[in-house]
Amino acid sequence: MGIEGSFWRAIAVYRIASLGYAVLLLASAGGFERPLVSWLVAGVMAAWTAIVTLVRPNPVLLTLDVLVTLACMLISPYVQGPGTHAPAGLMPLTATWVAGPVLAWAVYGGRRAGAVSAIVLSLADLWLRGLPGWPLSTPVNGAVLLILAGTVAGHVARLAKDAEERLQRAARREAATRERERLARGIHDSVLQVLALVQRRGLEIGGEAAELGRLAGEQEAALREMVRAGPPADDLDMDRDTRQGGGVSGEVVDVGARLRRLSTPLVTVATPATPLRLPAHQTGEVLAAVGAALDNVARHCGADARAWVFAEDDGARIIVTVRDEGPGFPAGRLAQAEAEGRLGIAQSVRGRIAGLGGTVSITSVPGRGTEVELAVPYGTTVTA
Repeated sequence: MGIEGSFWRAIAVYRIASLGYAVLLLASAGGFERPLVSWLVAGVMAAWTAIVTLVRPNPVLLTLDVLVTLACMLISPYVQGPGTHAPAGLMPLTATWVAGPVLAWAVYGGRRAGAVSAIVLSLADLWLRGLPGWPLSTPVNGAVLLILAGTVAGHVARLAKDAEERLQRAARREAATRERERLARGIHDSVLQVLALVQRRGLEIGGEAAELGRLAGEQEAALREMVRAGPPADDLDMDRDTRQGGGVSGEVVDVGARLRRLSTPLVTVATPATPLRLPAHQTGEVLAAVGAALDNVARHCGADARAWVFAEDDGARIIVTVRDEGPGFPAGRLAQAEAEGRLGIAQSVRGRIAGLGGTVSITSVPGRGTEVELAVPYGTTVTA
């Protein structure tokens, strides 16, 4: 349980110590006016202390914890008897034991849960001490201290758990970086050199070997980019409250890092040095649309046609542009293709980006190539 386990152990020690104080209070008072009932209540307190110490904390158990404590508090006037209501004010049988549920709720649910449980128990204590003959100065002070304890303990527990999570993420990132560096060294010393050799020898031999060399070169470039790009976007470990789009749920990844994996000798990818962050499901759709655009370049411009992919962030949208220097096409050609049932651009590109609430702009001039611009705003979701 990490740091939270330390908190629970500390609360268990506090419960046992406060139970001992209650027993000592009971013994020094000679069992009050109803000794049998008093020791029975003390036994219930001891049994419940053992239960909440051994059972894993959960909302049901902690709610019962408050109810049991309330019951023991409410029975205190009966077991202590009216003769104990001296002006000096006698501590109730539960004494400091009453703070146990407050600290437990504070650790489990944070400062609000700790404050609420403290208020509930403080109101019960004030009601008890408000009986005739009981001064209120002591219980009011106790209520203030109880509420402060619940609030502060909850805040400290939350800070400690957040710090532990950040430390664990940092340790995982460090371990992943070391492993990645080790793998990168191995890949550079073996796989990349072999691919470079295959590419060089294939081009020297020519024929079918040249095609194998070309494919080896593409794989070498893609592998080099994966090694150079750094940790996967999955390991960004962005805090929930700093994700762009305010409330976008799900994993956030770097679109730029994913786009750079598309680099080949024929495809040049340029992205900013800073991450281009979008939810993972949006990133997948953007990559699929870019892949469809690059497929169109290879299909209509030739297998050896070059293409360029540019990505940027204009402050409200992620914009990805795919350009080529192919033959282009005349105005109205896309509408004609869609009417003929060829829906590659309509479905694979426009359909995907429209589902993200984005837009697609296609500019083409015969003989001067084509440019496809995909713009996806932050905070959108995929629609059916």
